[in-house]
Amino acid sequence: MPAETFEFQVEARQLLQMMIHSIYSNKDVFLRELISNSSDALDKLRLETLRDDTIQADSSDLHIAVEADKEKRTLTVRDNGIGMSHDEVVQLIGTIANSGTAKFLQELKEAKDSATSEELIGQFGVGFYSSFMVADEVTLLTRRAGEDQGTRWTSSGEGTYTVESVDDAPQGTAVTLRLKPEDAEDQLFDYTSPWKIREIVKRYSDFITWPIRMAAASAGEDGAVPEIETVNSMKALWARSKNSVTDEEYSELYKHISHDWTDPLETIRMQAEGTFEYQALLFLPSHAPQDLFMQGHKRGVQLYVKRVFIMDDCEALMPTYLRFVKGVVDAQDLSLNVSREILQQDRQIELMRRRLVKKVLSTVKDMMSAAPENYRTLWKEFGRVLKEGLLQDFENRDAILEISSFASTQDEEGLTTLRSYVERMKEGQEQIFFMTGESRAAMESSPHMEAFRAKGFEVLLLTDPVDEVWVQSVPEFDGKQLQSIAKGEVDLDTDEEKKQVEAEREKQQQDYAGLLTWMTGQLGENVKEVRLSSRLTVSPACIVSDTHDATPALESMYRAMGQEVPHIKRILELNPSHPLISGLKKAHEKAHAEQDAGEKAGTELAETAELVHGLALLSDGGELSDPSRFSRLMADRLERTL
Repeated sequence: MPAETFEFQVEARQLLQMMIHSIYSNKDVFLRELISNSSDALDKLRLETLRDDTIQADSSDLHIAVEADKEKRTLTVRDNGIGMSHDEVVQLIGTIANSGTAKFLQELKEAKDSATSEELIGQFGVGFYSSFMVADEVTLLTRRAGEDQGTRWTSSGEGTYTVESVDDAPQGTAVTLRLKPEDAEDQLFDYTSPWKIREIVKRYSDFITWPIRMAAASAGEDGAVPEIETVNSMKALWARSKNSVTDEEYSELYKHISHDWTDPLETIRMQAEGTFEYQALLFLPSHAPQDLFMQGHKRGVQLYVKRVFIMDDCEALMPTYLRFVKGVVDAQDLSLNVSREILQQDRQIELMRRRLVKKVLSTVKDMMSAAPENYRTLWKEFGRVLKEGLLQDFENRDAILEISSFASTQDEEGLTTLRSYVERMKEGQEQIFFMTGESRAAMESSPHMEAFRAKGFEVLLLTDPVDEVWVQSVPEFDGKQLQSIAKGEVDLDTDEEKKQVEAEREKQQQDYAGLLTWMTGQLGENVKEVRLSSRLTVSPACIVSDTHDATPALESMYRAMGQEVPHIKRILELNPSHPLISGLKKAHEKAHAEQDAGEKAGTELAETAELVHGLALLSDGGELSDPSRFSRLMADRLERTL
């Protein structure tokens, strides 16, 4: 049969022109697509021979061959799989996916960047046509298994293609590309280079089930027959039984996909069967990368479809607070090159993500008892990141709280869990007490800690910036309310102790009522209220926030991020047992009794109140509104003592 010439569809012609003129920055994907097509053809032949034992097909050595000719500048990807008939070539190759091309073109034009564009290849069945990104001419020679005659399809991608019958075509399909000249500036590499071919195969197709063969890099010298070698490992560890894989093999895979030189802390295997099948092999690293908290940090889970690499940083499979998890997820029912947008909207992907997350969290929980040293390492390296999940993942909040560890006044060096804290709580204690701050040392010397230390109550010491945020949205753990010791009012007395001190407190409240009212008016621009404290035993005063107010540190954090935060007035608490406060009360009573004591005495009293507030603010790590004035007042008072 003579060669027939056909014209491409208008839309197909537009698409080819867009591909030829390099809309994709990563042209290497063409080889991935051709190898993936060959792998599918081999899978189909294997299935066909199982279904029909009368089919005349050779399935004794199924493989993919990649052949490069540097002189002719050609690259051929060949398989001995199912092949195609003449009608299938016209139907499948002559038109692009038969439908969806217009939608593909529209999405292609709307793609904001090259990365998004690359993800669209294959989504509409146009993977074969990615060859035109690197080739001036593409020739496809194919013969369907069980048939006698083959078909040759040829096109330069300009607008037409030819189809002709061939008598001596081997079983399977061979795609030969007449390559464009090398152009490094246009990301067009030398695809006849054995090193480049190996690099692409290793990156995208290393775990393909079938052997990918090519001439050895040093073969063919001095007229010798080229030695053929297999360039892919075919070691899809996640598809092998657990007993057949060694720890060393797991570590090698981890190092390959993470570019880390240390062994992982933990390996996690998963396999799901049923309506949506997938396999997962995840790793928990032993140390954090330097860019873990940088904006551009990528998550470490790779997506494969039937052992074909699809994408590196699959955001749809792992939330940001687990971005340190590395590994591979191999789905059986997705199409090649499914886009990130589709993944984010896919219900099955969402179910897969939820299972992966739960598995990671449960593994960390198991580590706490089975491998406590590994858990401590994991928490030291990634605890700050995991706690981000308390803000992002409401569904797994309890699980994250269970695996979280915190510094505590109970242990000067080690960390404790919330579960351990609850088990140690005093009889009658209904709250989990905590404090946030920049350092353990600063919090332990804080006035807020005095009553808790005196009465032996354990306090969690939270020093990570994220702690300031999540404690605002996590109300309780195991039915016990989380309570900041720097917020609201504190009542640590037992019922018996309350009875003993009730009368004394009522008397103090009456005695100090005048001072409290006066100081509230005097400091009204800076404080919401001045009241007596039940949390102070040594310091004269402290600053506390109202129960539902943001802390000063949280305010500062929001302002650093450029957010407008209204100024929140704090509460000044006074220690009635401190000589400074009792002396201030007497001075105020005297000034009130002697109304004609003079302007100087009134000014000095007001300045003392200002100094008490300033000292309390500083001890809380706050900032003075007028540091120079505070310094002058303090220097003046010190001078008088000499």
